[in-house]
Amino acid sequence: AIMAAIGQATKHGVIIKSGESLEKMGKVDTIAFDKTGTLTYGRLEVSDVISFSPSHTEENLLALTASAEAKSEHPLGKAIAAGAREQNLPLAESEDFKMAAGKGISATVADRKLLCGNEKYLLEGGVSIDGQIRDTLEKLRTEGKASVLVAENGACIGVIALSDVLRPEAKDMVSRLNAMHVRTVLLTGDNRKTADYFAKQVGISEVRAELLPEEKVQNVKALQASGRNICMIGDGVNDAPALKTADVGVAMGSM
Repeated sequence: AIMAAIGQATKHGVIIKSGESLEKMGKVDTIAFDKTGTLTYGRLEVSDVISFSPSHTEENLLALTASAEAKSEHPLGKAIAAGAREQNLPLAESEDFKMAAGKGISATVADRKLLCGNEKYLLEGGVSIDGQIRDTLEKLRTEGKASVLVAENGACIGVIALSDVLRPEAKDMVSRLNAMHVRTVLLTGDNRKTADYFAKQVGISEVRAELLPEEKVQNVKALQASGRNICMIGDGVNDAPALKTADVGVAMGSM
């Protein structure tokens, strides 16, 4: 029966590692979702380019940020680089590229030291975030958009906002899980308001936001400690540690 099930699943694009994994899935009573690429398509597109510096136009800000993000493996960084290329903006070679998982990246582009990431990452880098910047971020979050702040030589010069599209089947899927009395939880690195926006769209009431990869692992372990059998569904990259920790890990593919 297990071999037949694995064979049938393969026909539908679901690759099951082993019979043991399938048996464990039958005992799962809690499913923890990542958001980007899981509940959403993960096809992020640049929606807003907002400059806080009179010396940087929107095009210049996007080109500079894309140059810094060109080596990034994160979906946000890839989307920014792709957005600049679509507009045929020239990208410069970056140096000293470093990535802080779940926070952002640093790089030097044309002798400009850049930090690109979330608010916490810039604050840790000694960059001040004033009221205008916070108000802009708040507005973007209420629209369900992800934001990447950009700092040059210690000063915040702008923000790049990106939008994603919810998978149309996500709401029905969560509704069916709830009907089966399966607990659903959203574990995401997104800001709380952005996370709440998407969770409300699909019907997930339990949201844990602004999590680093290791904090997702801690949340999975906490759920397991409470006696739950956990299935973690994520992108297979940033979520790899949480997928490994869960009783069953599901990595989403692209269609």
